[in-house]
Amino acid sequence: MKKYLVVLTILFAFLFRLEAQNRLTPELLWSLGRISEFKVSPDGKLILYGVTKYDIADNKGNRDLYVIPVNGGEPVKLTDFPGNEFNELWSPDGKKIGFLSAKTGSVQIWEMNSDGSDQKVVSNIQDGITGFAFSPDSKNILYTKDVKVDKTPTEIYPDLPKANVRIIDDLMYRHWDTWQDYTYSHIFVAPIINGALAEEYDIFNPADKFDAPVKPFGGMEQINWSPDGTKIAYTCKKESGKAYSLSTNSDIYIYDLITKTTQNISESNRGYDQDPVFSPDGKMIVWRSMKTPGYESDKDRIMLYDFTTKQMTDLSSDFDQSSASFCWSPKADKLYFISGTRATFQIYVYDMKKKTITQITKGTHDYTGFALAGKSIIGTKMSMSIPVEIFSIDEKSGIETQLTYTNKQVLEKITMGKVEERWFTTTDGKKMLTWIIYPPNFNPNKKYPALLYCQGGPQSAVSQFFSYRWNFQIMAANDYIIIAPNRRGLPTFGQEWNDQIAGDYGGQNMQDYLTAVDEMAKEPFIDNQRLGAVGASYGGYSVFWLAGNHNKRFKVFISHCGMYNLESQYAETEEFFFVNHDLGGAPWDQPKPKSYSFSPSLFVQNWDTPILIISGGYDFRIPYSESLQAFNAAQLRGIPSKFLFFPEESHFVLKPQNSILWQREFFAWLDKYLKK
Repeated sequence: MKKYLVVLTILFAFLFRLEAQNRLTPELLWSLGRISEFKVSPDGKLILYGVTKYDIADNKGNRDLYVIPVNGGEPVKLTDFPGNEFNELWSPDGKKIGFLSAKTGSVQIWEMNSDGSDQKVVSNIQDGITGFAFSPDSKNILYTKDVKVDKTPTEIYPDLPKANVRIIDDLMYRHWDTWQDYTYSHIFVAPIINGALAEEYDIFNPADKFDAPVKPFGGMEQINWSPDGTKIAYTCKKESGKAYSLSTNSDIYIYDLITKTTQNISESNRGYDQDPVFSPDGKMIVWRSMKTPGYESDKDRIMLYDFTTKQMTDLSSDFDQSSASFCWSPKADKLYFISGTRATFQIYVYDMKKKTITQITKGTHDYTGFALAGKSIIGTKMSMSIPVEIFSIDEKSGIETQLTYTNKQVLEKITMGKVEERWFTTTDGKKMLTWIIYPPNFNPNKKYPALLYCQGGPQSAVSQFFSYRWNFQIMAANDYIIIAPNRRGLPTFGQEWNDQIAGDYGGQNMQDYLTAVDEMAKEPFIDNQRLGAVGASYGGYSVFWLAGNHNKRFKVFISHCGMYNLESQYAETEEFFFVNHDLGGAPWDQPKPKSYSFSPSLFVQNWDTPILIISGGYDFRIPYSESLQAFNAAQLRGIPSKFLFFPEESHFVLKPQNSILWQREFFAWLDKYLKK
């Protein structure tokens, strides 16, 4: 009998290890290659793209360039430099590929043949550049470069070279995850003469304290050439200091290379205007535009400007969805774009003659980018169960064909959990989509602990994203059922649903969360005595708020970079337009905005549940002092609590070893309170 039990124990242990090996882990997640950016060759035959792979031991990533035929086939690796090759572009004639690399010590433009041969550096720009683009006529290159404008303290006081200080007399001295470094991103143009770059010139005034692209997340999608190569359209927010921190008023500017003049074509709009794209004939230009000043999550409209009539038209006035990533058909009779619907992101087309919008792709997935290639559309697609890969889409049928299989060898050995779409009726009678992610090999006769996932943003859809941080499949692989509601305040369900959250942080959206968890807790396969709530950013705020208002529903909490004290958060953040819009103004305004009554700090006396709190030293959007206040309060109240502080991380944990540690602490904390 004893021998039998020993054999049985060994067998169960073996089966457990085998199952564990078939589940997604943080280490496996960081072994996946990450596809980003792609360009179709001018002849429509090849796709150029980049793949980033990470070395956990070295704690860093490396991005290389590949090509693959548009019709599919074996990818060919083109580059193998140390570090990253990025901003890859086909030359207008398709014979060469340009890209950026810091191989020589600073980021410069490199060039190679389409098969990867004859790699050589073609620029020698002092201090390096940040982005570039060929003109369509091959006569010029534009590039972006950080230009030093402000004086440093040692330049003001040259006799004090060892002084370490920042002298600040205006706002926007830091932004998102970086301190203002006395430089501003300007656009330069360099003529190409006999295959070499001639003397460049700055299309801005050298003393301009403006950035193009717009920081912190703007890229080369914000700058585009006209088809004839005589004009540059760019996005810029020409404000600085306090005015910059209070405004979302970026605009679309047209720079004329012949007259050396600049025109603002979106001046009448006081909200965001971004990402201009010329029509192939150069007669029109489109961009995404938000109408409401100071509102960063307003509907992104399709704004069109006609250079002949000087008229601006909203093509999406009857379309209750945001639009982005515009691409014209060769004849300019169609405009393709990406839009979110019901927590997915799909490719659409606007017919310029019929003035109609048609959805091309359908399914439970997110398209992140696309380009035209003859009669096909090439796009990058992901879901909660599959990281980004490249697909070909037939426009008429919508049929999709996968072209790349970057992570096939890893993923084919992993069992993913089922992702299910459920709709719940909210407390105010609305219908709310909630994603339910089940553990691999889910057993309906077993009782599982469950996690309420609270989304950040606050206006950011719980769509079909494959995250390398808050990955639902890793959570499910640890035998948790994930409840991920698209609560009030999230896009892709119409603008009214999206807008409702402003000024109501502790209101209807919190009831939406509780509706989702209460409905799922009725299921026989969920143990309603083992529920947890987790989230980051606004999701971290949600966790803090729920900690004081959950009526003992939850047994454990995890809050990452959350807002704890709304009054201190208002004065600590950097983009004041955000808190002015979402909180309704400053805490010293009279009457005081209602939003401050939703501050989690006002309910800390009700905290009674273990909580893990996480923050980063370079998070300037929600400074780590918010997390410190929450942790200190929990400690003083005797609440079981732990604080993870990452000095070199920002709002996100991006370094491989930090991320893996984050995951281990995350699940150790949950398991301690939710696993039997």
